[in-house]
Amino acid sequence: MSVNAPSHALQPETSKQKKAKKRAAAEIAANGEGSGDGEIVNKNKRHRKDKPWDTDDIDHWKIEPLPAPTSDTHRPFLEESSFALLFPKYREPYLRSVWSSITSSLDSVGLACELDLVQGRMTVKTTRKTWDPYIIFKGRDLLKLLARGVNAPQAIKVLQDDIACDVIKIGGLVRNKERFVKRRQRIVGPNGSTLKAIELLTDCYVLVQGNTVSAMGSYKGLKEVRRIVVDCMNNIHPIYRIKELMIRRELAKDPKLANESWDRFLPQFQKKHLKTSEKTAKKNATKERKVDPASQPASSTPAAPTSTQAAEPAKKAKKTYTPFPPPQQPSKLDLQLASGEYFLKPTQRDNIERRKREDKQREVASQRRVEREEAFIAPPESAAETVVEKKKKRKRAEELM
Repeated sequence: MSVNAPSHALQPETSKQKKAKKRAAAEIAANGEGSGDGEIVNKNKRHRKDKPWDTDDIDHWKIEPLPAPTSDTHRPFLEESSFALLFPKYREPYLRSVWSSITSSLDSVGLACELDLVQGRMTVKTTRKTWDPYIIFKGRDLLKLLARGVNAPQAIKVLQDDIACDVIKIGGLVRNKERFVKRRQRIVGPNGSTLKAIELLTDCYVLVQGNTVSAMGSYKGLKEVRRIVVDCMNNIHPIYRIKELMIRRELAKDPKLANESWDRFLPQFQKKHLKTSEKTAKKNATKERKVDPASQPASSTPAAPTSTQAAEPAKKAKKTYTPFPPPQQPSKLDLQLASGEYFLKPTQRDNIERRKREDKQREVASQRRVEREEAFIAPPESAAETVVEKKKKRKRAEELM
């Protein structure tokens, strides 16, 4: 900028000036002045340009190998980078037993590590041998997995280029503790079957522990695992995503469907959640639709109940749901005031209570006496058929034949 520039050019733009510029750019885009053919351009895609180098035959998921430099070309980093993570107390004995193997694995990629048992902290840092600038993040992920309960042989695999990790925090997705435990158990499934299916379909290692879900695998697989876990905590069962992944795997085998949309093959699951008021209205509408016995015509006489119907116990009619609480029951004092007992003398009240108690005792004693006497009642005896009765019975049977 020249020395003779005006003073207002040195001042930053105000919010009004920025809004005016945006409004002018939007008007130009709407009028088609910015494009040669006069088409309206979306403001989000206004500054996008063609990428001739980005063709369809490029595999964006492919990871290019990065070979280690020779001793002549290697130059150490100017600054030391480090990450420190805390680990829970119960992991201390295991970390002490496997720390030698972790140290050797990190040393092979040019990293150093420390285990502080006093403060409960693990540290990883670069050294003069480090040549890969991204390997420090891989070391941080290794410590993160070790702190979350992953075994050391499995966690060391994250140092490879084609394996990444993702620690999904699920503790804050569900408020209710019981609901959270149930939905977390859905990810594991009965005897771990759901978790095994997720691992087979995504080619990832998944560990559910505490308030997190640790996953290791390719970037594409980790994307699917995160989608399944988050949806499960939002009350979408993992079986729906597992079915979709199975269908996608089968469709990928057919080369004819490579350039077609798979939406017609994938299942469409509709998620319906009704509010409390909607549920109440639905229940009441269902009850009104049922035929009320009082609305039947008087001429139609009800059929006599059969033996099976008489044997079945009468079903209780369901009460209509109301959002209002039940009325408050009267207290003992209210009942005494209503009956006038409250205004009696204490001796009179005691006499009434004693009389009620004696009446109840007499009633219970008479009921028990009847139950005891039932044991002494002789059962009805049926006399054996005489010869005359047998002959009559035989003649009646012959006549019927």
